[in-house]
Amino acid sequence: MNEAILNSHANKRRSRGDDASVNSEYAGIVVELRQLRAASQLSRYRGVAPRLPSREGISKIVGSLVSALYPHHFGPPGLDARDADAFVARTLEKTLPAIERQLELALALEQKDTRDPENTNHRSAAEITQMFAAALPKIRAALDKDVRAAFGNDPSAKSIDEVIFCFPGVAAIVRHRMAHELYRLGASLLARIVAEIAHALAGVDIHPGAEIGEGFFIDHGTGVVIGETAVIGRNVRIYQAVTLGAKRFEVGGDGKLRKSYPRHPIVEDDVVIYAGATILGRITIGRGSSIGGNVWLTESVPPGSRITQARTQANAGGISI
Repeated sequence: MNEAILNSHANKRRSRGDDASVNSEYAGIVVELRQLRAASQLSRYRGVAPRLPSREGISKIVGSLVSALYPHHFGPPGLDARDADAFVARTLEKTLPAIERQLELALALEQKDTRDPENTNHRSAAEITQMFAAALPKIRAALDKDVRAAFGNDPSAKSIDEVIFCFPGVAAIVRHRMAHELYRLGASLLARIVAEIAHALAGVDIHPGAEIGEGFFIDHGTGVVIGETAVIGRNVRIYQAVTLGAKRFEVGGDGKLRKSYPRHPIVEDDVVIYAGATILGRITIGRGSSIGGNVWLTESVPPGSRITQARTQANAGGISI
């Protein structure tokens, strides 16, 4: 940014008496940081920076939505079954307008940010909010199958309630299903913030673009990474430290990284992926396969495969490596 313009802005602030750092011992640092902010904002927004969404506000919204989905577990203590509907209604009446306000800020920011020329979302904040609200029963129905998958596949689980309260993989998928719906509706920034809230909470890093079928279970969870274009079928089970990532990043003719193209694995129904496995690229893991711990896999395998570090055995042709 032109130094004369930066100095002009600083002089105007000082002349108005609103430079709170004038009498601070850190005044020089504050001015330098302001200049860097101004230069960064000018390069991104070509003008005054818009107001930003609030991560803290979105975190509170997510917590409220979780309590609306599971009011007996995450609602107020002692909530009576007869009062659950009224609690859910009050929560949605308060939370959905808050979502709409955050969406307005996020959409304005995305339109202002000149680095995202591929942003083609034309829905308004009100439309996205309405469609997201309508999807909440579908999200809850999918989550019930996820919870039952966790209970059925973990011998340590003593009850469904324990799974809902305590399992980090379940906490992650609850938030992912909300984030994915926002992503699908075109609210990519808000979706990514929700995903990072889940990441911080559960240690599970799922990009909101990942498509995940019902009955999904992450055991233990810590260190799991699932990329943006991953597609996961039904009744898939994965363990800690599994990566479903990209093998390489393609570069376009302009020398910049390509965005939003399929580059992560497809995992078909009824697959189990054990701890530490790394699966990279747009490959397909066939239905009913089992991928052993610490396997590094960059090639597709047919249905029913059993992949271990020591050897690869695949059905329908007796492939052996």
